[in-house]
Amino acid sequence: MKDKRILYVSSEVVPYLPETEISSMSFEAPRLVNQQGGQIRIFMPRYGNINERRHQLHEVIRLSGINLVINDLDMPLIIKVASIPKERIQVYFIDNDEYFKRKATLTDEDGKLFSDNDERAIFFAKGVIETVKKLNWSPDVIHVHGWLASLLPLYLKEFYKDEPLFNESKIVTSVYNQSFNNTLNKDMINKVKFDNINNDAIAVLEEPSYNNIMKVAIDHSDALIMGSEEIPEALEAYAKASGKPVLEYKSRDEFGEAYTTFLNDEMLS
Repeated sequence: MKDKRILYVSSEVVPYLPETEISSMSFEAPRLVNQQGGQIRIFMPRYGNINERRHQLHEVIRLSGINLVINDLDMPLIIKVASIPKERIQVYFIDNDEYFKRKATLTDEDGKLFSDNDERAIFFAKGVIETVKKLNWSPDVIHVHGWLASLLPLYLKEFYKDEPLFNESKIVTSVYNQSFNNTLNKDMINKVKFDNINNDAIAVLEEPSYNNIMKVAIDHSDALIMGSEEIPEALEAYAKASGKPVLEYKSRDEFGEAYTTFLNDEMLS
């Protein structure tokens, strides 16, 4: 993995959020590659419940200041960075007062999904890509974790398909059992269509359920990783039917060697 550039895009990462399957793996996988001499960048949303003072986040003025158009509205992009203690890994935080200032991640205090999670997902995907463009950093592999990050493969392959920085980048998406009930905003498909994305690529978003959002990510990824021991049967079948390379679920003890081999054999060869 020496000198390979791996971009990690996740909805959650420890130590900034509590430990879950996604947040843990979004830390362990980059740490593994970093220890092997790879070049790492991690991106996650800057939720309002992340303690900026304790984690020493600071705004990067040269990367902030552009507006992203979300459903015909200009939304300012703010970029903050921090370093994971002892690991020498930089984490970039995608921020916007409208979408991420609230003191919660994906649901309100009653456990109800925020009604604008669809727009937050679009903003996050576009924000990551625009920031990587500003960094002029061309990743060999882009590894996506969590459903809030799952529009990134779609936007890279459709909206940004003519962006030369990503011409050689391969996308791998980890599929987890960390889902949600019901659906996101029913108007999500029209908000994505606003970006002139082909209807055939997003037809399943007529019903923006967890499974359907992940199906869009699977369609636009080059390889897949089963991040949970048990995932929805429909998603497991869909992943296997895609014909794309799939790394089956591995325990934490087995993961390191299997992940390194998978990246080298399927993504970097």
